[in-house]
Amino acid sequence: MSYLKFDKTLLINLEESLTREVLRTNRKGAYHCTTIVDCNTRKYHGLLVMPVPWLDDDNHVLLSVLDETVVQHGAEFNLGLHKYSGGTFSPNGHKYIREYAMEAVPRTVYRVGGVVLSKEKIFSHTDNQILIKYTLLDAHSETKLRFRPFMAFRNVKELTHVNGSANQSCREIPNGVKACMYPGYPELHMQFNKPPKFVYEPCWYRDIEYPKEQERGYPYKEDLFVPGYFELPIRKGESVVFCAGDILREQLADLPAFFDGEVSERTPRSNFYNCLKNSTKQLLYNPKGNDLYMLAGYPWFKVRARDLFIAMPGAWLCTDEKGIFERLMQTALPAVRAFMRYGRTDAVIREIDEPDVLLWIVWCIQQYRLKNGLEEARERYGALVEEIIEYLVTQQHPNLKWTDNGLVYSDGRQKPVTWMNSMVDGRPVIPRSGYIVEFNALWYNALQFYREMKHPGATATVERIVRALDTSFPATFVNRYNYLFDYIDGPNRDWSVRPNMVIALACAYSPLTRTQKRAALDIVTKELLTPKGLRSLSPKSEGYRPNCFGPQRERDLAYHQGAVWPWLTGPYLTAYLSLFGHSGVSFTERMLISLEEEVSLHCIGTLSEIYDGNPPFAGRGAFSFAMSITSVLYVIDKLKAYEVE
Repeated sequence: MSYLKFDKTLLINLEESLTREVLRTNRKGAYHCTTIVDCNTRKYHGLLVMPVPWLDDDNHVLLSVLDETVVQHGAEFNLGLHKYSGGTFSPNGHKYIREYAMEAVPRTVYRVGGVVLSKEKIFSHTDNQILIKYTLLDAHSETKLRFRPFMAFRNVKELTHVNGSANQSCREIPNGVKACMYPGYPELHMQFNKPPKFVYEPCWYRDIEYPKEQERGYPYKEDLFVPGYFELPIRKGESVVFCAGDILREQLADLPAFFDGEVSERTPRSNFYNCLKNSTKQLLYNPKGNDLYMLAGYPWFKVRARDLFIAMPGAWLCTDEKGIFERLMQTALPAVRAFMRYGRTDAVIREIDEPDVLLWIVWCIQQYRLKNGLEEARERYGALVEEIIEYLVTQQHPNLKWTDNGLVYSDGRQKPVTWMNSMVDGRPVIPRSGYIVEFNALWYNALQFYREMKHPGATATVERIVRALDTSFPATFVNRYNYLFDYIDGPNRDWSVRPNMVIALACAYSPLTRTQKRAALDIVTKELLTPKGLRSLSPKSEGYRPNCFGPQRERDLAYHQGAVWPWLTGPYLTAYLSLFGHSGVSFTERMLISLEEEVSLHCIGTLSEIYDGNPPFAGRGAFSFAMSITSVLYVIDKLKAYEVE
């Protein structure tokens, strides 16, 4: 039985099925995404969504959806599904679905009378191409399949409407047609493994609605262009493969074999671990050459420096993919050094100038050392660690300065400098500034790790800063209620109970005593812990907003004011296990089980960026988020030390 399988009862209930999305990607940043009943609910959904770098830096929806129709004895049974104005769904093809399962690839089985048809989708690893294989499992008489392509040719942040500028023409190519609706776009090639009949019948389908955009307060109605339809016969037991992409395929008869070859390279999503491992690989990004990057999430995030270095150890070191980790570091190092030496930011790895990024890089290398030994880490990355520490100790960073007490200071009053970076009306929602708790925890950890890496010994300045921090960190951050201030800016102390303190509890090197750690962890557990991770703010603190939905302004206000962030599960459970050892294993397992439930909800097989702070903890934000996924993989790896399977 499939690990991710949904039956007819759930599939025909649109309140349930439309909330479950599915994602397929390649390493060029292109993807396919929709719901499990193939009804698009976001403007980001599409059958072929891909970058068009000469137009802009965003993705573009070329092919929105392909509606299939089963034709038998002259009767037509349309398997498509769209939401139109007035809450109308048409043509209600979901009522023919019998099951949906995702193992190596998504597979939908339809039953129309005596016809049983399966549909499997895969996205090419190397090219911007979506392939769909239709197999007629059963039929008692002559059967035809008809396909209507719904084209958009637009930016994922926009919507298209009926207009006179669209090029409605199609040109014949082997076993299909190609089209390009607007200048500047690549041609869309739609081909089959055997010759179809194409009937040119141009038509605009108006007022298709995307309820997720309506919920988010954005425009949500779109018109899509259908140039006509393909039709071809199919025999019982036969498979027909459809391919859509930006290149012309030559060996069309080999499409079924190519499809099967791509499937064989996939790891089946047979358990929680495999689901998360697959999801990390979906985030790899290799737009050109040998440079390899990792996206922060889908559908809207690009490569972000902080996210990259937080995610890399869980994604690759904890899944025995050391080679990918090293390739990612090899790509990132020139950008890191260009920033430190020349003050240059990077066009691909964004936000590399944020104050804590260099500290997370040292933490990331520390995880490499724990997996591969001190000597190998020193040989491969020792020079980089030394350069980062030298850069910071000599006060070269524009917004991370250490003071006489050894603590580091950042100015975040006007512009967010931490991962809690939402803004409203041009101002940070949470103006975390001054002595920021996780910055200083990472600073202390980085200096101590540098002492471990440095041969024969650390500099006198580093030794002096570490000694100062041993006293100043607990004196500054530990308050009379035994948790840690979130930040301190001059006389202002933020008493809000926030989860950032767990980073100080989880670092391998910490200036806190065991008693101080346990007291702070107890507060976090009581006030912030949920089944999906840690709340970004305690319900007892002023400004708590548990539900992150609605228009952009409302979401920004709630983003870090109560929303649950699964990525914080990593440092929280790391701290828990380090404090409680074997007695913390069963608690850690229960936490992972509650997160495992999510891989069959929101986006199938992966974890969302955030969840509401109150029950039922609905998934929100990016539906596949690197730090959420990799944080859980990091914890699973930690459990191996306790001989937990």
